[in-house]
Amino acid sequence: MDHYLPLFPLKLVAFPGEQLNLHIFEPRYKQLIEDVLATKSAFGIAVYIDNLMPFGTEVELEEVTMKYDDGRMDIKTRGRRIFEMLSFENPMKDKLYAGGNVIFYDNDPRVAENHYAEFIFYLKELFRLMEYHIEIIPLKINSFTYAHKLGLNLTEEYELMLMTKESDRIKFLTTHMMKIIPVLREIEIAKKKIQMNGHFKNLEPLDF
Repeated sequence: MDHYLPLFPLKLVAFPGEQLNLHIFEPRYKQLIEDVLATKSAFGIAVYIDNLMPFGTEVELEEVTMKYDDGRMDIKTRGRRIFEMLSFENPMKDKLYAGGNVIFYDNDPRVAENHYAEFIFYLKELFRLMEYHIEIIPLKINSFTYAHKLGLNLTEEYELMLMTKESDRIKFLTTHMMKIIPVLREIEIAKKKIQMNGHFKNLEPLDF
């Protein structure tokens, strides 16, 4: 069954469960948010990478944190479900903003315990190397929780979003971290060597 959603194209990927804070300033999107507030409905973040992509994320409006005299707004939203666009109408009839018919994709949350444990191990090591101090609580974290902090580019984030199985997303992110962690370790070693420059060194005597 398809649904009709107001659409907000952006050069970003919004993941399910993620909180996304936006500053709304264009007239068409000020109108979109006003309509969402009035109808208590959701809207869609449509991904734009060079051109409009067919997939995006339904988001709910959680809060308008600031409304300015000129109509601009600061809002908090939360990602819900991944959708595929079946049609794109720009603008919607009698509106300034776009909309379209979408279908939602189911998510399979199952993942093997050993694959999840490996993912958590590499996540902790990556954040240690990045000096990103946050408590990692297993079982409360899924593939989307810190996806924006793992060094993926926009195309890779979009690829991750298209995966409908948690097991595939976990494997994708684990493989990505296994590639970049050795690079970060080399940088960590280089930083330590640089910090040693200028210090008195206790050198081993050479026998020659």
